[in-house]
Amino acid sequence: MNPIPAPLPAAASPTAPIPLSPGGGADGGSAPLRAVRLGIDTHHEPVVVLRADSAVCRAEGFEAHARIEVIGPQRSIIATLNILTAGDLLQPDQAGLSESAWRRLDLQPGDALRFRYAQPSDSMSHVRAKIYGQHLGEGQFDAIIGDIVAGRLSNVEISAFLVACAGGRMSAAEVTGLTRAMVQAGSRLSWAHPLVVDKHCIGGLPGNRTTPIVVPIAASLGLVMPKTSSRAITSPAGTADTMETLTRVDLSLEAMRRVVEAEGGCMTWGGAMNMSPADDLLIRVERTLDLDSEGQLVASVLSKKIAAGSTHVVIDIPTGPTAKVRSQDDALSLLRALQATAHAVGLKLHGIISDGTQPVGRGVGPALEAHDVLAVLQNRADAPDDLRQRALQVAAAVVELGGLGRGQAAHDLAAAALADGRAWRKFQAICRAQGGLREPGVAPFTHPVAAGQSGRVARIDNRLLARAAKLAGAPHAKTAGLWLAVHVGDRVERGQPLFVLHAESRGEIDYALDFVARHPAIVYLEE
Repeated sequence: MNPIPAPLPAAASPTAPIPLSPGGGADGGSAPLRAVRLGIDTHHEPVVVLRADSAVCRAEGFEAHARIEVIGPQRSIIATLNILTAGDLLQPDQAGLSESAWRRLDLQPGDALRFRYAQPSDSMSHVRAKIYGQHLGEGQFDAIIGDIVAGRLSNVEISAFLVACAGGRMSAAEVTGLTRAMVQAGSRLSWAHPLVVDKHCIGGLPGNRTTPIVVPIAASLGLVMPKTSSRAITSPAGTADTMETLTRVDLSLEAMRRVVEAEGGCMTWGGAMNMSPADDLLIRVERTLDLDSEGQLVASVLSKKIAAGSTHVVIDIPTGPTAKVRSQDDALSLLRALQATAHAVGLKLHGIISDGTQPVGRGVGPALEAHDVLAVLQNRADAPDDLRQRALQVAAAVVELGGLGRGQAAHDLAAAALADGRAWRKFQAICRAQGGLREPGVAPFTHPVAAGQSGRVARIDNRLLARAAKLAGAPHAKTAGLWLAVHVGDRVERGQPLFVLHAESRGEIDYALDFVARHPAIVYLEE
């Protein structure tokens, strides 16, 4: 049995002597502590760890989870305080910092740090007003979002804001105000083109990786489409994760502009360019709370489109019982909210309510989805036709919004660009401009999950399937995920593979298999 570490001297008694840092006093302002990098990932929230018996901690009267200002040689930040009461992780004259805090302060080991209580954020008065049902104006949203981006609000305070805005508590004017505030808080692109097209999928549908097909189709037809995408937050892959297996996606604003000017389009990670930076911060907390706020979703989607300089955008809303949007009524409500806010901010928006009852294609996970994308772009005979058709549906809507054709004519233009190889050539050119095209790779470990009986595939649970792919290692392990062998309506025999798990270690295969064994109806068969 491991011995229990002795408590630190000051933790046991309020009357214990206050140890002083060498050459310092008990005043936190005159006793700097030495910075130590702890290597702890706390996501976006900066965290600092102080010993309970440190001079600063005692003199300032700091308590655990307090919000304190950390002042370094180059800059200062607001961080959440954790207090070390036992063990020898830190010396009395040291302060430990999480990765987020270390990067923001731009520190070197041993740098001197000073501390004081953070001033209360004025924007929290606006959050409290919203909690009690008051209407917020654009200036109040500017203050809240500005404080979130500056790191002045903790996760708890951000949670209060999100809950106050959830459940239909935001008016159309408030959603517009939040959207504009999220745009103002980051970088914003502008283009020397009067018409800039874009697309976005609401998500919740594994394998629905249409962007890398739609962008080269649109660009090959002469449209300008600077597509920025996100990494996965709760899904097995985001578009940026998939594209990263094929080319570089973390471009600067200047590099992105060069790619678009040369090729008419790009497929990059938006997080590298500080566009609508509040969005990822809000989404991480929202997902932890398991909230699906329509107003927040609308502001999230449209703020990124405005920041990217888009003028015309197609929104795909997959709808199904295990998709993110579960009913036709919910889809129509979301589409109306998107259209109203888009109109208010000067965006031309076209919505598609698409089939979200089952996954698309065969691959679920970054590299596996990339293989599907390449098969479609290269017009291979084994390419998943459902992915091809969904990509053409979205591409046709983009072509129509871009003014190149209407109805069937728009679809024919998109289909021709894909069939004659123009889209594939444009895809290669865009990848070369972004840093080169490479093979997506294959996982070293695979394991088929077979049907326990013969029958017809009646339904596939999108959420459970996505969870299995994540437990196999996606999206962090790029070649991990699963390969789907069947779709709804297919006839299968007992022992036939339903899907194949892919992983980069045997342990992750076993982890995913344990989940699959506890959820036998991921692919449900009817006799």
